[in-house]
Amino acid sequence: MKMTTTLAPGLEISRIVTGLWQIADMERDGSTLDPKTTSKFMEAYALEGFTSFDMADHYGSSEIIAGTFKNNYEHGSQIRLFTKWVPEPGKINRSEVRKAIELALTRMQQDSVDLMQFHAWHYPDPSWLDGLFYLKELQEEGLIKHLGVTNFDSAHLRIALASGIPIVSNQVCHSVIDQRANGKMLDVCKKYGVKILAFGTLAGGFLTDRWLGVKEPTQDELKTWSQMKYKRFIDASGGWEPYQNLLSVLRKVADKHSVSIANIASRYILENDAVAGVIIGARLGASEHITDNKKILSIDLDTIDIEAIKGAQNMLKPIHGDCGDEYRKPPFLTASGDLSHHLKTIPQTFTPVKSRTNREQVFSGTVWEEFAGYCRAVKDGNRIHVSGTTATHGEEMIGGTDAAAQTHFVIDKIEAAIESLGGSLADVVRTRIFVNDLKDWEVVARAHGERFAGINPANTLVEARLVGEGYLVEIEAEAVTPA
Repeated sequence: MKMTTTLAPGLEISRIVTGLWQIADMERDGSTLDPKTTSKFMEAYALEGFTSFDMADHYGSSEIIAGTFKNNYEHGSQIRLFTKWVPEPGKINRSEVRKAIELALTRMQQDSVDLMQFHAWHYPDPSWLDGLFYLKELQEEGLIKHLGVTNFDSAHLRIALASGIPIVSNQVCHSVIDQRANGKMLDVCKKYGVKILAFGTLAGGFLTDRWLGVKEPTQDELKTWSQMKYKRFIDASGGWEPYQNLLSVLRKVADKHSVSIANIASRYILENDAVAGVIIGARLGASEHITDNKKILSIDLDTIDIEAIKGAQNMLKPIHGDCGDEYRKPPFLTASGDLSHHLKTIPQTFTPVKSRTNREQVFSGTVWEEFAGYCRAVKDGNRIHVSGTTATHGEEMIGGTDAAAQTHFVIDKIEAAIESLGGSLADVVRTRIFVNDLKDWEVVARAHGERFAGINPANTLVEARLVGEGYLVEIEAEAVTPA
């Protein structure tokens, strides 16, 4: 396997990306890390062909250290620096986005970001789309070379791409335990030409020889945030016994190729055609696995190897949901089992207006609401009535010509209105769907089915001529909140 691949025109990256999430701001004795001293440890990776490094605004001093290295390395033009912007949930404006990107550029001491990856916490609030539109503007200005996202699910990656956001990659959890990226995400990646950057391929160290044959640890015995997080993935996939069986199979395949379990676990993920690279963490100067990691690209898995691994995977329970759901939906597969160490609160998307006793309304701000004299939703007692909703955000039509993308955005908007009035999507008892062209009915129905699986409201779908050029679907909804 080649050492590099083309992620996007003008962006050649190493198949193994070095993750710098383990960089801390302080040494153990409390002194500040020296960027110049620490950055020198990156040279050993670059000399072996590991020229791509992944960071984030919240990975300690990673951006400063990586930028220092790129600027001082003899072959600095070969180095690719990926970083992330993870804003708090809530409204996003242009100045906030510019400030975040300029801060990253200052920290990395660069004129432009090779790959800026965006994370969104709460999809019902369309501010995440604002963030991407503003990032696109900065890309056109030259401050960003390429745009990516991180922890996006397939529906919202589709919405962004169909709306004209030039996303080249989605960084998601993907391992022999977590195969969600082989589901609906794969379909979206193929349709729009997006690649996956896979993290968690070693499951916080659980997919290594160290854990083979080891007794199941208690929660108190787990020593790192990564171990606490990925133990939840093991539990969700069926528990310790099928996990140990998987390790045994990986060990047999590893013995055949004279490599480690970690090598096979990462190499197997690169079998996914949509995966451009796997991200493997490094503790610069403390825990380096450069020689071992290089073996990954020399392994040639045959049909027998792949079938053996798939057989062990078949004994696991599939991780529920879509990519990124571990940060948005229960059960939260995070270190703490909730979002307490990530977020304080998620603001309401719309502000309710009390119109009279026992009645509240919300407005989404479209020109049609004011023009035609209606609200997005009204709550009367414990019943919520949501107006016919199209894929409109401000003055923009969202989702382009992709009927599934439009449908998902419409349901987001319905969810936001219901949430703002004290309910949830689970409270919906009826939906009515209007498609502009009957040829789109199945795509729209499938998207509705994804979002309302397990809720199963009463539903009607009909063909109807919609108002507004380009709109493919309109949905109205009714919900009843608990008394």
